Amino acid sequence: MTKYIFVTGGVSSSLGKGIISASLAKLLQARGYRVTIQKFDPYINIDPGTLNPYEHGECYVTEDGAETDLDLGHYERFLNTPTSQANNITTGRIYQNVINREREGAFLGKTVQVVPHITDEIKRNFKILGENGQYDIVITEIGGTVGDIESLPFIEAVRQFKWEAGGNNALVIHLTLVPFLAAAGELKTKPTQHSVKMLLEYGIQPDILVCRTEHPLNQDIRRKVAQFCNVNVNAVIESIDASTIYDVPLLMLKEQLDKTVLAKLKLSTKQEPELESWKDFLGRLKNPTAEVRIGLVGKYVELPDAYKSIIEAFIHAGAKNECKVKVEYIHSEQLTTENAIERLKGLDGVLVAPGFGQRGFEGKIEAIRYVRENNIPFFGICLGMQCAVIEFGRHVLNLEGASSTEMHQDTPHPVIGMMEEQKNITAKGGTMRLGSYACDLKRNSKAAAIYGTPHISERHRHRYEFNNEYLHQYEAAGMIPSGINPQTRLVEIVELKNHPFFVGAQFHPELKSTVAKPHPLFVNFVAASLAYARKK
Repeated sequence: MTKYIFVTGGVSSSLGKGIISASLAKLLQARGYRVTIQKFDPYINIDPGTLNPYEHGECYVTEDGAETDLDLGHYERFLNTPTSQANNITTGRIYQNVINREREGAFLGKTVQVVPHITDEIKRNFKILGENGQYDIVITEIGGTVGDIESLPFIEAVRQFKWEAGGNNALVIHLTLVPFLAAAGELKTKPTQHSVKMLLEYGIQPDILVCRTEHPLNQDIRRKVAQFCNVNVNAVIESIDASTIYDVPLLMLKEQLDKTVLAKLKLSTKQEPELESWKDFLGRLKNPTAEVRIGLVGKYVELPDAYKSIIEAFIHAGAKNECKVKVEYIHSEQLTTENAIERLKGLDGVLVAPGFGQRGFEGKIEAIRYVRENNIPFFGICLGMQCAVIEFGRHVLNLEGASSTEMHQDTPHPVIGMMEEQKNITAKGGTMRLGSYACDLKRNSKAAAIYGTPHISERHRHRYEFNNEYLHQYEAAGMIPSGINPQTRLVEIVELKNHPFFVGAQFHPELKSTVAKPHPLFVNFVAASLAYARKK
């Protein structure tokens, strides 16, 4: 029977439930257990696909095309296993499912209520991944903070589920904060006590407490927390601030979180965790032999979480190249022809980030012109690739006014246009070209050399695409369409012939970069930036 672990949060948001969940999953996976993680978000959007990145950080796209919370990116990066639509559920999706069933007459005239109908639907979704026989343990992260009005149905569903599953089949980990008051010079446990008290009011006794803290928890504090919160002392786990999120699995191993969990679930702890490759990655991450400065040009740079997967992919690629990647955020709205040189000089490489809409569009084009003309390594993702196509059309092919129909509907040269199947779509949510698509790489191209295989599959999230009517003009002038979708003939990768590294990808390679498998495009881009830095 599949075992279930629920992770809730108290006191404050942003304590790192996703990282704790992913770290625990990594330790259990390292002991030979088959583990997956799912995230239940209490907001009413059906998914994060239509949210502004400033609201919730980046939107993470899974293999099957689900637009999900950025925590799923952490799950995949830690576990190196793909997630799916079933791994991210929102209040909106729960209510939509229940209301659809009510309209179909599924409730036989009954009054549809939060309890039992909404909580039953939540419990049904808790179990979906555990019922396919693929996993020994399913970890469920409950979004929000205990006490939030919107998360109450989830907390009630956890209470019911834990009771129905029985003592050794489900447990609750509660993540709280033990703040340090500088004026008093003390760690304070009262917020944790109050948070657990609130959880108890909802009928849930947490089995394990993970306490975020800036300073080590001594034995007296652990005993105090255990006594007031009805848990064993060994179930009070210290989660001290770490220099990198990739330290957290080892910190949790030291605290024996995995052993405590397995003991409570009556599962074997005989097999010691196999973490050599993880430690090797950490060793390279913390002991770089060089440093590169890479500019990230985008319009959401005030919130780095908007580019979370890109930043993490740079960390993986940096470790692979044994160099520290110093990412410098450059706001595309503030880039002009006059200041581009000043803002970009001194960089060893430039990545132009994905995005939607006209804001910051011309700034991205100015950045690309500068790096193309000065042979600085360039990597464009999604809109970044489209901007590279437009810049080349304007300044090399002399297609005056070349643009994308997304930005300029009446452009005389629509080198980027809306895909045919997108033209009659009016709904915004979940209607883009989403998920994994095949791509064939041109023989002897830079892309084929980077991937080391002629056939790849990458994840997409876009409505606009390269206009194939201009394909021959671009190819003749030196911009090579080195990646093509075999079914639709859509251009997926462009690269420049006579440039040390100039690659644009219509897809999102950052979504598939993990600790175990850094993405080859990022690895080679960082390597090219390192080579450029050494030549300066």
